[in-house]
Amino acid sequence: MMRVLSRLPDRLGGADFWRPAVRLAVPVALQNLLTSSFGMVDTLMLGKLGDVAVASVGMAAQWAWLLHIFFYGMSSGAAVFLAQYWGARDMDGIRRSYGVLSVGCLSISAVMFLLAFFAPETVIRLYSTDPVVIEAGASYLRIACFSYAALALTQIFCTVLRSTEVVNLPLYASICGVALNAVLNYGLIFGAWGLPEMGVRGAAVATVVSSWSSPLVILGFSWFRRNVLICPLRSLLRFNGAFVRTFIRVSIPALLNEGLWALGTTGYNMVFGRMGTSQYAALTIFRTIEGMFFAFYVGICHASGVLVGRELGAGRTDSSILYAKRFTAVMPIVSVLVGVIMILTRGAFLGLFDVSQEVSEYAKAIMLIYACEVPIRNISYITVCGVFRPGGDTRVGVLYDIISVWCIALPVTALCGLVLRWDFLVVYLLMLVCEDWVKAVLCLRRLLSLKWIKPVVDGPKV
Repeated sequence: MMRVLSRLPDRLGGADFWRPAVRLAVPVALQNLLTSSFGMVDTLMLGKLGDVAVASVGMAAQWAWLLHIFFYGMSSGAAVFLAQYWGARDMDGIRRSYGVLSVGCLSISAVMFLLAFFAPETVIRLYSTDPVVIEAGASYLRIACFSYAALALTQIFCTVLRSTEVVNLPLYASICGVALNAVLNYGLIFGAWGLPEMGVRGAAVATVVSSWSSPLVILGFSWFRRNVLICPLRSLLRFNGAFVRTFIRVSIPALLNEGLWALGTTGYNMVFGRMGTSQYAALTIFRTIEGMFFAFYVGICHASGVLVGRELGAGRTDSSILYAKRFTAVMPIVSVLVGVIMILTRGAFLGLFDVSQEVSEYAKAIMLIYACEVPIRNISYITVCGVFRPGGDTRVGVLYDIISVWCIALPVTALCGLVLRWDFLVVYLLMLVCEDWVKAVLCLRRLLSLKWIKPVVDGPKV
C-alpha cells in the first residue's frame, strides 16, 4: 500500500500535465461557482418568504435546468469538433461548428420559452400537485423564461471560448452577472432602495436582467480583443449538408444522452415533489449548495475534454489516452476531498437559509448521503463527458443512461417512493446507488478498452 501511495504523484503526472490542467480548470471552476451562487442568492432571499416560495421557485428553476441540460448536450457535441479542430488549427472548422451550435441552442431556447410563457402552470404541475406552489411557481416562470435566449448565447460563447483555451473572459462575465443578480434580487424581492416589492416575481425579473448581462459583457470584450467569437456572419453559416450530417451524427447522441438523463432526473423530481413540499424544499436547498461544490468537478471535466480532444485532433493519440487515464484517476480523489469539506461545512451553509427545522434536517441528511456517494457518481461524469465525448465516442453514454437510469434507478425510485411509500432519505439513497454504481463499472470498462478513440477531423492544418 505504501509503495502504491508513494508512486501516486508520478502516475498522476508532473508539471507538463498539471500546468495546462490547472490553467483550464480553475477559471471554469470559478465561473461555475459564481453561476451556482446565482441560484443560491435566489434561494437565500426567498427563504425569508417561506418554504412554499423556496419549493415553487425550485420547481420553476427545474425548467431552466432542463434547458441547460439540452444546451450542455448540444455544447458537448460541438466541443468534440471545436477541441479537435483547435488541435488541428482549422479555423474554418471552428467557425462552422460555432454556427451550427448557435442555430441549435437558440432553437431549443425558443421552444422552451414558448412552453414556459404560455403554459407555466402545466410546467409546474409536472413537479407538484399543491395549488399554492403551482400558482407561485407559474408567476415566477412566466417572467424568468425571458432569460432563456440570454442563457443560450452565454452557453454558445462559453463553449467556443473554452474549447479554444480562452477561459478567463467567461469568468469575468459571470462575476458581473452574479453581482447584478444579488443587488436586483434584494431590491426587487423586498422593495429596497425605492424599487417595488415584488416577492417571487422580483426574483424572476432579477434573473432576466442579470442573465442578459453575461452575453453582452462577453461580446463587448470580444469585440475589442477580436477573438474567435468575432467573425463575419457568413463564415458561421458556411456549413453544407455533409458537414451538418457529420455534426448531427456526432452531436445528437450527446444531446440525446443529456436529454435522457435530464428527463430521468425530471422523473425523480416528480416522485420527490409528490412525497412532500418540505422534502422538495430541502432538495432545492441541497441542489443550490451542491452546485457550488460541483463547480470543482466541472473545471476538471472541462480541462479533460479540451486536452483529450486537442491531443487527439493533433494526432497525438498516446498523449490523449494518457490524459484520459490521469483525469479519470484525479476525479474520484478530488471528489473525496470535496465531499469531506461538504460534510464539515453543511451546518454552516444550512444556517444561512431561513427555513423550517424539518426542511433543514432533511437538507443536512441529503448532503451527508451525497457527499459519501459522489466519488462513485463522478466516475461516469468524467469518463462520459471528459473522455468519451472529446474522443469522438458520443453514443455510448446514451446506452449507459438507458440501462442505469431508465431501466433501473427511475423504476426503483418510483416504486419505493410512490407505491411502497418508503422514507424519503432511503428512496434518495437508492436512486443514487442504482444509477451511479452500474454506470461507473460500465464506464471504466469502456475507458480501458480504448474503443472511445474516434477522431472527427483529418489532422493538423499546415
